[in-house]
Amino acid sequence: MDSEPGAAASGPISHAIFRLARTHRALAGRLFRELGLRPGQELLLMHLWEHGPQRQADLAALVDTDSASMTRTVQRLERAGFVRRRPSPVDGRVTLVEPTAASLALRPRIEALWASLEQATVGDLDRDEQAASLQNLRRLEQNLLDPQSPGAQP
Repeated sequence: MDSEPGAAASGPISHAIFRLARTHRALAGRLFRELGLRPGQELLLMHLWEHGPQRQADLAALVDTDSASMTRTVQRLERAGFVRRRPSPVDGRVTLVEPTAASLALRPRIEALWASLEQATVGDLDRDEQAASLQNLRRLEQNLLDPQSPGAQP
């Protein structure tokens, strides 16, 4: 859909980001569904593969979600056999989440699907256009993270 609601006319970039994010997430959902994953769960697995066992609270902060939502996500991944939870050897009150051999076996497929998602996203953009797009997206993200930007969260 190329048209934007009249009320969004004062924020065409914000509206474009909304549309892009929605479309990207929908495609990711279709791609990762074949592995039994929901959008975003592959990113959690990628993080665990790279960084090893993590506190569940740290994973929630990583993806900017609340602890209840992260608990449900981890439970789904645990039921699917992709992660396991265990008490921290340092602090028994802390739960660590770690990848299982089953998730490690999925890594090549997840990476291939992630590459397919990237290719679908960039389409026919050449390397320079991709680099410029990435630079602009990073700047937009930084604008939103900057506490001095208009409308920033206190």
